[in-house]
Amino acid sequence: MQFYLNGFRGGNPDIQNAAPKQRDRSAFAPLPDKVDVLIAGCGPAGLCLAAQLAAFPEIDTMIVERKPGPLEKGQADGVNTRTMEMFQAFGFGEIVKRESYWVNQTTFWTPDPDNRAHIRRVGRVQDVPDDSSEMPHTLINQARIHELFLEVMRNAPTRLEPDYGWQVLDVVVDAEATEYPVTVTLENTGINAGDTRTVRANYVVGCDGARSRVRQAIGGTLHGDAAHQAWGVMDILANTDFPDVRQKCLIASATEGNILILPREGGYLFRMYVELDKLNPDERVSSRNFTSEDMIAAANRIMAPYTIDVKQIAWWSIYEIGHRLTDRFDDVPEGSDQLPRVFTAGDACHTHSPKAGQGMNVSMQDTFNLGWKLVHVLQGRAAPDLLRSYSAERWVEAKRLIDTDHQWARIMSAPPGQSELDGAGMPRFQKQFIENLEFTGGLAVHYDPSALIAAPDHQHLATGLPVGRRFHSAPVVRVADAMQMQLGHIAQADTRWRLYAFGANDGGQTLFDLVKWLETDPASPILRHTRSGEDPDSIIDLRAIFPTTFDAIAFENLPPLLRPEKGQFGLQDYEKVFCLDHKGQGNIYEMRGIDMDQGCIVIVRPDQYVAHVLPLDATDALGAFFEGVLLPA
Repeated sequence: MQFYLNGFRGGNPDIQNAAPKQRDRSAFAPLPDKVDVLIAGCGPAGLCLAAQLAAFPEIDTMIVERKPGPLEKGQADGVNTRTMEMFQAFGFGEIVKRESYWVNQTTFWTPDPDNRAHIRRVGRVQDVPDDSSEMPHTLINQARIHELFLEVMRNAPTRLEPDYGWQVLDVVVDAEATEYPVTVTLENTGINAGDTRTVRANYVVGCDGARSRVRQAIGGTLHGDAAHQAWGVMDILANTDFPDVRQKCLIASATEGNILILPREGGYLFRMYVELDKLNPDERVSSRNFTSEDMIAAANRIMAPYTIDVKQIAWWSIYEIGHRLTDRFDDVPEGSDQLPRVFTAGDACHTHSPKAGQGMNVSMQDTFNLGWKLVHVLQGRAAPDLLRSYSAERWVEAKRLIDTDHQWARIMSAPPGQSELDGAGMPRFQKQFIENLEFTGGLAVHYDPSALIAAPDHQHLATGLPVGRRFHSAPVVRVADAMQMQLGHIAQADTRWRLYAFGANDGGQTLFDLVKWLETDPASPILRHTRSGEDPDSIIDLRAIFPTTFDAIAFENLPPLLRPEKGQFGLQDYEKVFCLDHKGQGNIYEMRGIDMDQGCIVIVRPDQYVAHVLPLDATDALGAFFEGVLLPA
């Protein structure tokens, strides 16, 4: 973490200096008349987006929530490894690691052949495969995730806070207007319930759940089906003789249904998803009037011969499995060339079963994709048509989610005897779980070639960093101070591009030639897209990695762009250059298939996805790629 760039100041370094001219947030202050971005909903998607935008005082952001205050308990709890990588970029990955439960193993239980009324353990699976990510799969209360995002917002220069007690009533877009073309009608749900206000916005993002009024206003409809299966979920403090209660467990009984057990943070709390009854095609789960006692009784039947004695229920809910997807994630009609002004994210555009642990994760990845694009457009760094890529990229991934979760939910809810064995001796749900590990880790996302994702013509130079997939971190050592670290952890959620230059076995000559070109040539993307007065890494952050150990590099001989002078005092940045880990944690070149004889350039988007792999001397292609995304400074 770097701070003091613009002068020493005491206290918590996460709390940034407040920007001037903050909005009046006193009790009776009016809502703003107009904003750049209005976000509807303080769920994971909305808060993830707000946390990104809060860093930019020049962007007026407003986030509204119909509830009277922040979430306190319940709802989602699973944080996959990809999302943990994202949390690291927001600065609270280590907090989640410290407070959460780490899912290390998953166990599987099926009916005992000698007594089918009882269950027995039939297998274990390592939940996070080796070197799939440097981050763990964790479980933590969704409310705590919300709190961490809210803290990022409060500590940002804008000191952004949600406007609680307001919900979207209607959204109207004036296609002829060039400024603030979206009129949002907000309805008060608090003390002055029923009162309405209008706010004009440049962009609106509906993160307001499955019944999204933003989606309805732009003509979006969720299409899909329901499994007609009732499930219960409860967070409980309980005693049990079941031996694996502190491990993630999938339990299938012979006749009583299935259970998913998820231990929670704190060492005592755990969550149970309990299969209840099949529903008739025209029946809603609410008509059955299930209670928490029904769930506990069902759990004891499924877990026999083991029993569970519930001491306290922290939260519980009943739900019906459904899989639904809207046809687009923005307000642009199919075939139209208009530019998007209204977007939906998270449950507002895709819903599915909660047992695969993807809802909160995919929702946040939606807005992590959208956030940097909005910032680029609102800052004038990219043309507005960049925003078309949001729906194009995220709809495909949501479809993958729906299809995979549909299959998984059907296996978990199959009638007794149909989900037990697949013929090879391994329970079908265990086999499917293993096959889905990359997907459930959030690591299966693969964006197709576009202006933002180049063709993988030079993939052989970095076979372990596939173009279109997330940048897979690996150990390095920082040259200036011999600090062991993960290379991917230098990337913050700050909307900057990363340019990783991996040197070749030529004494650094090819890499130095690249750096000189980036420093001096008018076609350099750093010179072309960095504005006058900005630090040289304000939009494109160059980092160099050498295939040697730190003691073989003379820092004083590095090119100026690898030790740039920045900030109001022109302080030198010592954290741009890395090399091999000399203590045996792993060789990044070997781990990520980087050609040590040729080296390469790896371009990584602000949302941590690999956009291009190029030879070190492919300066024309490097400049052309950024010219296709960013506007000249």
